[in-house]
Amino acid sequence: MQKKWLIPLLLILLTLSGCLYPEERKLQNRIPYQDQITAVQTAVDNFQKDTGVLPIKTKEADTDIYQKYLIDFNKLVPKYMQEPPGNSYEKGGTFQYVLIDVETNPTVKLADLVLTDKIQDVQVALNIYMDKHRYPPFKKIEEQGRYTLDYKKLGFKKDPFVTSPFTGKKLPMMVNGDAKIFIDYRKDLKPAIESYKDELDKHEDIRHLLAEHSYFVPVYSVPYKVENNEPVFFIK
Repeated sequence: MQKKWLIPLLLILLTLSGCLYPEERKLQNRIPYQDQITAVQTAVDNFQKDTGVLPIKTKEADTDIYQKYLIDFNKLVPKYMQEPPGNSYEKGGTFQYVLIDVETNPTVKLADLVLTDKIQDVQVALNIYMDKHRYPPFKKIEEQGRYTLDYKKLGFKKDPFVTSPFTGKKLPMMVNGDAKIFIDYRKDLKPAIESYKDELDKHEDIRHLLAEHSYFVPVYSVPYKVENNEPVFFIK
C-alpha cells in the first residue's frame, strides 16, 4: 500500500514546487538587491571608460531628470555583463535601471515601475473624464499648476495613493497644469530635510535628498524647495 501512495505523493510535491517557484521568482523581481546595482554600476563605468559615452537610451529633452537617463542593457550585454539583473524591467522585474548625476558622477539608481502602474490607472481615468468634461475635476489649488483632484468624479471610491519606495508611506497623487498626474513627495522630503540639513544648499531643487540617499529615484515628481524647514513646491 505504501508504494501505491508514493508515486502520487511525489507528483503532488513536484506540482506544488512548480507552482511555488514562479511566485518566488516574482518576489525576487520586486526586491532591490545591492549586488545587482553594484554589478550594473561596474558595467556602466567600464562601458564609459572604453567608449567615452554612457549606455543610455535616447529620451526627449523635456523628460524629467529622474526618468531621462534609462540604462540601455543592449549596450552592456554580453561584453560588460552576462545579462540584465533579474529585477530589471528587461527581465520581467519591476525596476528600471537609471542614471543620475550623469555630468559629474554617473550613478545607478532604480525607478519603481509599480508606481508607474498606479500613475497610469489615474491618468487613464482622468483622460476619460476630460474627453467628456474638458477640464480635470479640480478639488484644491496647492500652488499654480499643482492641484488635488475630486477622485469620486473620476470613479474612485477612495482617493488613490502610491506606496513610497523611500519610506513606505502612502503618498497622494496630484495633477499639474498640463493635466499630467504626478506624485506628491512632501511626506518623504520632510524627514529628509531634517536628516540631511547640511546638504540643502547643494541644489535648489531638494529632490536629490531622496535620490542620493536611497536605491531609488523620485519618479513622476515635480521640483521642491525648502521654506521654513518645510518642503514646498518649487515653481520655476
